Amino acid sequence: MKTYQASEIKNISLMGGSGSGKTTLIEAMLLESGVIKRRGTVEAQNTVSDYFPVEKEYGYSVFSTVCNIEFAGKKLNVIDCPGSDDFAGGMVTALNVTDTAVIMLSANGGVEVGTQNHFRYAENMHKPVAFVVNKLDHENANFDRTLEQLKESFGNKVTIIQYPVNAGAGFNAVVDVLQMKMYRWKQEGGAPEVLDIPAEEQGKAEELQAALFEMAAEADEALMEKFFEEMALSTEETHRGLKKVFLEGGVYPVLCTSAARDMGVRKLMEFLAEVAPAVSEAPLPKTEDGKEVAPDAAAGASMFIFKTSVEPHIGEVNYFKVMSGTIHGADDLQNMSRGSKERISQLYAVDGSIRTTIDEVAAGDIAATVKMKDTRTGNTLNSKDCDYLFPQIKYPEPKYRRAIRPVTESDSEKLSALLTRMHEEDPTWIIEQSKELRQTIVSGQGEFHLRTLKWRLENNDKMMIVYDEPKIPYRETITKAARADYRHKKQSGGAGQFGEVHLIVEPYVEGEPVKETYKFGNQEYKISVKDTQEIPLEWGGKLVLINSIVGGAIDARFIPAILKGLMDRIEQGPLTGSYARDVRVIIYDGKMHPVDSNEISFRLAGRNAFAEAFRNANPKVLEPIYDVEIFVPSDMMGDVMSDVTGRRGVVMGMHTEKSFTRLQAQIPLKEMSSYSTTLSSLTGGRASFTMKFNSYQLVPQDVQDKLIKEYQESLKEED
Repeated sequence: MKTYQASEIKNISLMGGSGSGKTTLIEAMLLESGVIKRRGTVEAQNTVSDYFPVEKEYGYSVFSTVCNIEFAGKKLNVIDCPGSDDFAGGMVTALNVTDTAVIMLSANGGVEVGTQNHFRYAENMHKPVAFVVNKLDHENANFDRTLEQLKESFGNKVTIIQYPVNAGAGFNAVVDVLQMKMYRWKQEGGAPEVLDIPAEEQGKAEELQAALFEMAAEADEALMEKFFEEMALSTEETHRGLKKVFLEGGVYPVLCTSAARDMGVRKLMEFLAEVAPAVSEAPLPKTEDGKEVAPDAAAGASMFIFKTSVEPHIGEVNYFKVMSGTIHGADDLQNMSRGSKERISQLYAVDGSIRTTIDEVAAGDIAATVKMKDTRTGNTLNSKDCDYLFPQIKYPEPKYRRAIRPVTESDSEKLSALLTRMHEEDPTWIIEQSKELRQTIVSGQGEFHLRTLKWRLENNDKMMIVYDEPKIPYRETITKAARADYRHKKQSGGAGQFGEVHLIVEPYVEGEPVKETYKFGNQEYKISVKDTQEIPLEWGGKLVLINSIVGGAIDARFIPAILKGLMDRIEQGPLTGSYARDVRVIIYDGKMHPVDSNEISFRLAGRNAFAEAFRNANPKVLEPIYDVEIFVPSDMMGDVMSDVTGRRGVVMGMHTEKSFTRLQAQIPLKEMSSYSTTLSSLTGGRASFTMKFNSYQLVPQDVQDKLIKEYQESLKEED
């Protein structure tokens, strides 16, 4: 394989819902480019893409797959992305290192919620989008309906490049309005017969071509002038204008294929080779400090590791994009993310499960290497004359969580190592060792996502695991002021222990000042602030400690010990044993002994005084509330909203986007346990959602009573 330059490289993300035919299209593209001699099928489990055991087991893509296709003097680096929303991480990864998004949809299924989701990801990352309508040979194929749905969903930028003459079981021809020719295939597909457009299609084709000319002309003043003078553009001029307006997101071209029969595939590849932006034409990537990096093959070498996988019979494989310079085998590089050194062992051009050894990779290109010692996904590796550091990829927030444990307790350490490796392969598997919950929590994008993790652990690594319902990280706080004092006194011969602490607790609200006087019963307590400490808590919120001691009742050297005592108790609230937060503690008095007072005495005195005051301050349980955004077909809105209400959710707003509605709600985490499964069931898999932590809020009294009862019962069981 020759070394391609940035002007010859097209990096493309191939996206689309499960069943749209992406893997089949990749097979046809590899066949057309000569990489393979015979196409595999998903059913026969012999495709170049989808080669992992779990993908063969489930029959759908789990990981993004890189394919390097040489075609028409260009190199098309196509990354086949998983279709299911549960594996959106692979799509996000691909979009971060490519410059064009190709979204496939089936002519029988039309625009689905997955199509909408994929488009939003591409749009948010400012990638030009082309649509490919596949399965035009399906007996229920309906191109006109699909086109109408595309325009309803994505507007008038949707522009026909090709349309089928006879969609359905007998499909074998398309009209290309860019070339103004009809292409007809034999039963086996492959290279088409090039024909003049039939008379009955001429008027439609000319009308569509005029719209295409106008769209292309908008990109350039000179082209616009010529178009208005002659009402036509040459093919080369149309390509030039279309290329510019496509890169700017001003047009969403629509092309046609039957990937299973290798019809339209070569024409799609020709379009991408001509119109998709080369790396040298795409917006420049930026480093963490905002510096733009040009894809200059002669500059200092820099590569970004965007994917790591553990592959059958090979081990760990690192996939990378060369951001600058040229990478050679045996290069010594500096890992800027980890401060370590790496030597490149071997370079590979990759076509799914096929790897070809190469000597070098130039700026803008995508390749793989193996046997990295200390390099992880998201790392930047540079030569000595380069100091770039590229930002980590930002992945969607997790939506489904479970506690995970090995069937055999002694396998805990081994499981931890395996989960760390799994996270490297798919960063949207989030692993948390929760000291608070005393559980290992694994979070992902949905039930299928975590089911896949379980399958891989049990079948590939022979690690039998159990998923449990995860505990909820509740919090406790107080709702009124309270006072308490405690004397710790212990005498057992020799030096004793003595410490006495008087304190007030009250809810802490940011910006609210300490009162000068507090009244409890018939007694007033005047406060004079000597010192304030604000301690941000790891679990959120603050503990604020006010020193209001007068007359030296407690020596200042014992305040840190009292604070330790407060922290002992704030980690275990009295209601449910949960972490407490947002409490202000005012130490206003106490006593000490000239001989027996020491740190342990005041730590114990502070701990017990705080516990008593907390119990008397009308403590309440807080629960985590999440912002949930649901994207649902409008005709299913009633069922979804009813379900949200049943989950103690509060609807915050909604707005309609064509035939879909975006619903914003706030829902307690407790009620989101199996929401992805329920939503899929309610909508036949046509809805999707995202969730992100918002805040902690008070639980309803009936829920609090239930939680307290459960906690008391658990304490009895431990006794």
